[in-house]
Amino acid sequence: MVSGKPLSAFLTERILAPLRMTETAFHAGAENAGRLAQPFATDPWTGEKVKLYDMLEKPAMESGGGGLVSTTMDYARFCQMLLNGGKLDDVRIVGQRTLQFMASDQLGPNVKTPPQILPGHSFGLGFAVRLQQGLAPFAGSVGQFYWGGMAGTFFFIDPKEDLFGLFMSQGPGQRDHFRAMTRNMIFAALED
Repeated sequence: MVSGKPLSAFLTERILAPLRMTETAFHAGAENAGRLAQPFATDPWTGEKVKLYDMLEKPAMESGGGGLVSTTMDYARFCQMLLNGGKLDDVRIVGQRTLQFMASDQLGPNVKTPPQILPGHSFGLGFAVRLQQGLAPFAGSVGQFYWGGMAGTFFFIDPKEDLFGLFMSQGPGQRDHFRAMTRNMIFAALED
């Protein structure tokens, strides 16, 4: 605790409350049980059992790398802030130059990237970053940055096209397929 506060309190004070992301936290209240998207009990492609964490239970550890529960509208506000260069509704969350640095290649050509980083991409500070056209299995612009959750949720920010994409899913086994398909459909719909 560098800030002296639990991560949830820090995130609420510095990011969630200023962005009016009122339905984002490390767990959901019991009153929201009927609103939570659930995965299939078994993966329809492999038949393997799907087990994700219970979003109604407070986690033993609040992870900076994942585990938030959110709504599409809250997540969209976060994406719009990133697309706007770190600001939304006259509230600055992150400096524009800091965000540019975060969304830039931090690995360089000599670092072998993990499997989650697809061809034509590298890793910035918190995001995968598209470095070149033509190698990735989906459409997009150089400079696009993105990340996704283990169950299939993902977002991308494309500054060149001035758009963001957000896909909410609870299908961990199909996540790569639907992420690529979603991007390709979005970019196919754009006109020059």
